[in-house]
Amino acid sequence: MQKKVVVIYSGGMDSYTVLHKAIEEGLTPYALTFDYGQRHIKEIDVARSVCAELDIHHKVIDISAINQLIGGSSLTDSSIDVALGHYKNENMKSTVVPNRNMILLSLAIGYAVSIGAEQVYYGAHSGDHEIYPDCRPIFVEKMNEVAAVANYESTEIYSPYLNSDKIGILKDGIRMGLDYGKTWTCYNGREKACGECGSCVERLEAFEKNGITDPVPYETLS
Repeated sequence: MQKKVVVIYSGGMDSYTVLHKAIEEGLTPYALTFDYGQRHIKEIDVARSVCAELDIHHKVIDISAINQLIGGSSLTDSSIDVALGHYKNENMKSTVVPNRNMILLSLAIGYAVSIGAEQVYYGAHSGDHEIYPDCRPIFVEKMNEVAAVANYESTEIYSPYLNSDKIGILKDGIRMGLDYGKTWTCYNGREKACGECGSCVERLEAFEKNGITDPVPYETLS
């Protein structure tokens, strides 16, 4: 019997690659997508489509009620403009959703315990370390310490690309023959990707460094 793993799958290129990494490793993924009130809700539709195509277990969980408690992020508050530029810029801190990954991982761990999965996969990577504290190695380390004692069953949080950047993630995805036209990365949920937010800039940089063209249409490149 194939080993079960829970994969936090947003519909973006990082989690898309993580999902396929689990499949490549011979695991049975149980994909978990969260609606936390993000303005780029288009990524959820993309996630649904991919999971249906792959015929894998998939749950979309509405936790948008947390925004009654958690605010101040341009990703969940339409009154705050999405910051433009590179993740190295100070203004990108406006895209931080307080405690997001701790909340998502806690729910994913609970799901993993309930279905008998020993691991939770998620797509933290080194490109996020500077801006997002909950993507740093020490966060994963501490969450694993808690996950090991929070239940009768021990659960491991696994981030296969924790020490790689988006360039490296894409390189591995190319090796696996993945179609990144089936992903959504832009923080703006419009018809085309904006090409200017931090997420788009980093994505485009990864495609450029790998010498291929991003299949997703962009407003700035049309």
